[in-house]
Amino acid sequence: MNEEQISKIVESVINNNASKNLFDRHKMEKVIDAAVARANELGVGVTIAIMKADQVLQMSYHMPNANLVSCTLAPKKAWSALAMKEPTKDISKDIQPGAGLYQMETMLDGKLASFAGGIPLKINDEIIGAIGVSGGLVEEDQSICEAAVAEFLKESK
Repeated sequence: MNEEQISKIVESVINNNASKNLFDRHKMEKVIDAAVARANELGVGVTIAIMKADQVLQMSYHMPNANLVSCTLAPKKAWSALAMKEPTKDISKDIQPGAGLYQMETMLDGKLASFAGGIPLKINDEIIGAIGVSGGLVEEDQSICEAAVAEFLKESK
């Protein structure tokens, strides 16, 4: 194989991956299903929010047994994971009194969620979106969100 043939193959692979719709409705439904299954295992009702990197909410599902407040918090967790480029469970330590980002929550008018349940979605080290889960204890939200992220990554291959 010569260099030109290899270049064409590489270009084809890149174009195929770029054209993949990572936020296809059917894929996102599977992600929601995985999150709901984990929530049911834990016996908790949650809201799940899937957001693209452009901050557009792509899909959200509120389980019938979830608290109303979770409808507000799940998208905030997704947004926060995007804005901070890290899981929301890791934000809290940075905004405590004496920490480098102290008072960031108040400076963002309450838009930042600094507790577990939001995780950025990364493909090839690029953040393409985030998932936020709210409704249970923070440990439960984190576990459900991890299940959703795992399913998203599985569906994106």
